[in-house]
Amino acid sequence: MMKIAVVILNWNGRALLERYIPQVVESTTYAGADIIVADNASEDDSVLYMRSAWSVCKLILLEKNYGFAGGYNRAIAQLGDYDAVVLLNSDVAPAKGWLEPMVELMETDEMVVACGPKIKDDKDRKMFEYAGAAGGFVDMYGYPYCRGRVFEKVEEDLGQYDSNADCLWVSGAALMVRRKEYIECGGLDEEFFAHMEEIDLCWRLRNMGHRIVCVAESEVFHLGGATLNSANPRKTYLNFRNNLWMMIKNHTSKLWWLILFLRMVLDGVAGFKFVLSGQVSHCWAIIKAHIDMWRSLRKMLAKRREIQSNVREKGMLPEILQGSIVWKHYVMRSM
Repeated sequence: MMKIAVVILNWNGRALLERYIPQVVESTTYAGADIIVADNASEDDSVLYMRSAWSVCKLILLEKNYGFAGGYNRAIAQLGDYDAVVLLNSDVAPAKGWLEPMVELMETDEMVVACGPKIKDDKDRKMFEYAGAAGGFVDMYGYPYCRGRVFEKVEEDLGQYDSNADCLWVSGAALMVRRKEYIECGGLDEEFFAHMEEIDLCWRLRNMGHRIVCVAESEVFHLGGATLNSANPRKTYLNFRNNLWMMIKNHTSKLWWLILFLRMVLDGVAGFKFVLSGQVSHCWAIIKAHIDMWRSLRKMLAKRREIQSNVREKGMLPEILQGSIVWKHYVMRSM
């Protein structure tokens, strides 16, 4: 039996813990699982609440707020007794028995290094949720999309994705990953701080020849936007900067530098659209993301050299769309 650590990262999230921890405890029926809350030096009474109300859960106390990536890396480093860990957002309600299908897949296929459930909207449980839906992909320009969600278009779950699917990434809202391989590939990139670090992690693992799978028999319900909502320019900045970093590090095309340049042109178009819609602060967030990308280019190229030295499958992965999702979705209306 695999030993699984379900790790919930918390920072000043007493209200979310109070709402979702009871659902996590009730739905986690797998006998080999422990529920662990890793606290990023919260200043509210989150830790006191967990100690008094949920002693069944374990606690890891971190000395400061390391963000999503740093917090998980430090917590997972302490979990040497576990075969796999599940990164579970504090605003996720799993369906009963959610772990068993993912554990069964990992036990029967050693090539599967990471997997995740279908992610649906906790505000409207018949709909997929933006953050991960039924498994994630990217196009050749690095734009992420999912089965069940392309840009702002989110589908209703009508059973159209009720089969397991290999994908490039699964959402960090509910990501199960073998601990050994997580540690070996360096874990989440802490320079990302938050947003897209799970795509970067999964892309690295996929480049190393491992499988990433969305497990259709498992599902969770995600509130979303609990840390930063889409109206916050900080989220725009992190998404654009981290996406550029992710492409520099992981893209295996021989023309990756040209693809990156074209992506930057597309980002300029996105910034112009923000200006036309009166969201000037979001345009500035994109500009700042590009400035910081150039400032950190030497460091990212060093990371690229290390990552590319471990690539097993040369050329473009089959989970990367050979074209533009922007063109297919907005112009051709085919996705």
